[in-house]
Amino acid sequence: MNLKRLAEVERAIQSRNAKQSKVAAWTVKQSESPSSDSSLSPLTQQGERTMLFYRKFIVRKHERGLLFRDGDFQSFLAPGEYRYLDFRQAIAVETFDTSKPAFDHRLVDYLLDAEPAAVGELLETVETSAGEIALVFFNEQLAAVAGPASKGLYWKGPVAIRIQRITLENELALDKALARRLLSVKDSAVLAQVNRAVYAIAVPAGHVGLLYVDGKFSEALDPGSHAFWKVDRDIAVDLVDLRVRTLEVQGQEILTRDKVALRINVTATYQFTDAAKAAQLVKDPLDHLYKEIQFGLRAAVGTRTLDNLLEDKSNIDRDVADYLGKPFAALGIDVKSVGVKDIILPGDMKELLAQVVEAEKAAQANVIRRREETNATRSLLNTAKVMESNSVALRLKELETLERVTGNVGSLSVYGGLDAVMNGLVQLGPQKEG
Repeated sequence: MNLKRLAEVERAIQSRNAKQSKVAAWTVKQSESPSSDSSLSPLTQQGERTMLFYRKFIVRKHERGLLFRDGDFQSFLAPGEYRYLDFRQAIAVETFDTSKPAFDHRLVDYLLDAEPAAVGELLETVETSAGEIALVFFNEQLAAVAGPASKGLYWKGPVAIRIQRITLENELALDKALARRLLSVKDSAVLAQVNRAVYAIAVPAGHVGLLYVDGKFSEALDPGSHAFWKVDRDIAVDLVDLRVRTLEVQGQEILTRDKVALRINVTATYQFTDAAKAAQLVKDPLDHLYKEIQFGLRAAVGTRTLDNLLEDKSNIDRDVADYLGKPFAALGIDVKSVGVKDIILPGDMKELLAQVVEAEKAAQANVIRRREETNATRSLLNTAKVMESNSVALRLKELETLERVTGNVGSLSVYGGLDAVMNGLVQLGPQKEG
């Protein structure tokens, strides 16, 4: 309210108070008999008694007041000093500090309806519709979040009040600057109001956020901070890791074509190429991938014998990868690789395989031994044929044998000299007769 209007209100109140004082003084005068001693004495006594029933109220410069009589609202009070004739203590004044603008009072609805002009001059009105919220700023600091279909009054005065209205039908995501401003509020009560109105989430690097509004997919969110108005709507965000991930399929019991029970452990690597598509087409993509790996593994193992599986495990990898590749690519999931880590045999089958391996190795050793013996005999036969046709080779073999024999002899007695030994044991040419 401007100063001129406040002055007018104050003059009207003072005029009304003056009239009330005159009426009260006249009533008291008529009810009392004049004194026989002096005609002035009753008037003096009446004035003194009347002053005792006046009450004084002060509304300071930074305040505004509400005047009540018998609990009933009478008017707003501008800054100033007020005196009222109050025999029955029926008058009350409530004062409000305009440096704290929020006007939380039981008569807000009544004042908006019965005193619209005075309210418009003295207070800032915040009234939202069913699909609207309002942000109230005091000196550009967030002070309140007014929800849909609500009313609020704020004193005009030294604090600058700004109202920012938001239509929820047209607004879902908050501007990043506004979101940071709202979420950084220090006042715990105001922050609680913000948290009831705003849904905030940070999407990490290497991830994507799938935004659902009232249970329906809305959009994919890039890495970073995001905030949404959640008033009168349900907001949810699912985070999906876009990096290459590993899925372990452990302990799958499968029968081979020759009825051998195996337990197989498989590792698969995959990556989401279109997380939004996968989420819309499949309820639980990872569970679906896990089950399909099981089905592909059974198809690959059940058509092979144990020997085939043990000979080349990579055949299983290729078959399962081919089984998963195209169907999951259509779902937005790239199955990069599938590998068999372990093939675990039953205990009795392990013993049988060990015996088979042992027998195979023994047979291989026997073959090798026979082959080497044959080679040695053939070599010996070839040596004999050479010595049979060549006396020099025979004599060299004799010398080699003599060398081995003498090598194991501690002492050797020779009679007739070395020539006798050589002539007696080794003849390098045909013997001469006579």
